[in-house]
Amino acid sequence: MIPKLEEYKERWQIESDQSIKPGLTAIEEALTLIGNPEKSLKVIHVTGTNGKGSTIRFMEAILEEHGYSTGVFSSPALIDIHDQIRLNGSPISPEVLETSFQTMKEAGLSGKLTDFELLTVAAFVTFQKKAPDYVLVETGMGGLLDSTNIVQPTVSVITSVALDHGSFLGESIQEVAKHKAGIIKKDVPVVVGTLPEEALKIVCKTAEQKNAQLKIYGEHFSVVEKRVEIFEGAKSFSIPKRKMKGAHQKLNMAVAIETLSIAGVKLHEQKLQVAVATAQLHYRFQEVFPGVIFDGAHNPAAAAALAQTIQSEFPGEKVDFFIGMLQGKDIEGTLNELIPVAESFTFLTFDHSDAATGQRLLAKCHHPRKSVTTINVGSIMLGGASENKKIVTGSLYLLSGLKYMV
Repeated sequence: MIPKLEEYKERWQIESDQSIKPGLTAIEEALTLIGNPEKSLKVIHVTGTNGKGSTIRFMEAILEEHGYSTGVFSSPALIDIHDQIRLNGSPISPEVLETSFQTMKEAGLSGKLTDFELLTVAAFVTFQKKAPDYVLVETGMGGLLDSTNIVQPTVSVITSVALDHGSFLGESIQEVAKHKAGIIKKDVPVVVGTLPEEALKIVCKTAEQKNAQLKIYGEHFSVVEKRVEIFEGAKSFSIPKRKMKGAHQKLNMAVAIETLSIAGVKLHEQKLQVAVATAQLHYRFQEVFPGVIFDGAHNPAAAAALAQTIQSEFPGEKVDFFIGMLQGKDIEGTLNELIPVAESFTFLTFDHSDAATGQRLLAKCHHPRKSVTTINVGSIMLGGASENKKIVTGSLYLLSGLKYMV
């Protein structure tokens, strides 16, 4: 479900299917009808189980600090449909989106696409009209059969590979890696983060078959810890301050810098430093109130990164977790990663059609201090006797729904 999409569909009498239908045939036909707007764009295409949004945010900030205009297509919505399409860092305005829907209506796209495919087309139409210097496109799910894979990018990026969306992408790392590697195009360079060995083999083989230059973190570029962080690649840059915390964000930053270098952006150290020092993505270890941190860790790999960040930022401390998750996720595996840094768990059911109940989350948790609440979680986080840091996590949909409470 894409918040507020139905309003635009009703206003312009455009029908689309809410189900997920992996494949490119429908969107290929629709984009042909509308004049293939995606072919006019300079695209960087990003996939990965975790890290996509943060890597894109780093690139967006760096590009804007260097004077380039940007377009971003991302998912899921944090508030509503408008923040999934960004222009120069700001959500698309309703007025601009209206013109894109008018274009799609006039092209006869009603009834031909799923909701996400329709939004993908809307993004490409918008970017063609506004002509940003660079368009950063995040896959919705997987890569190979994702509707965004219609693009011919300047650089492809694979941030990470881990188990997620098993019913669509498979239950093994190898199966997931095949979907992620599916965004690799002939003769187009690809930048990858730290991948499991079995995933890296598949990515390397695909890159070789496509004659795609491959840049791997830790082999071709890296960030080393000296007095400050130092990015080392074709050029070296000193990074004295980074706003997005955690070792995983250091990796995402490095992938972003390497990707832009390969894309031909002439990076200046001072501008790079300013961008990294100020770039923040909503709900990525974001302190929204003193002692209250939102982080959208929704699978075991992301939860492990969150636990590591808690250990590095709050040495020796245990935290109180407030968690809501979607039913299709690896709930038990995600909670297990958080137990070493947990003082307590409080579970809740939030307003989403696919939300797991607080009771189901409780049953999957192996920590002795756990409870379910039906009380306003915003009040719980801001009150109570506990002086521990409070981490709200599990689903971006939960976090976006709580944004007005803290």
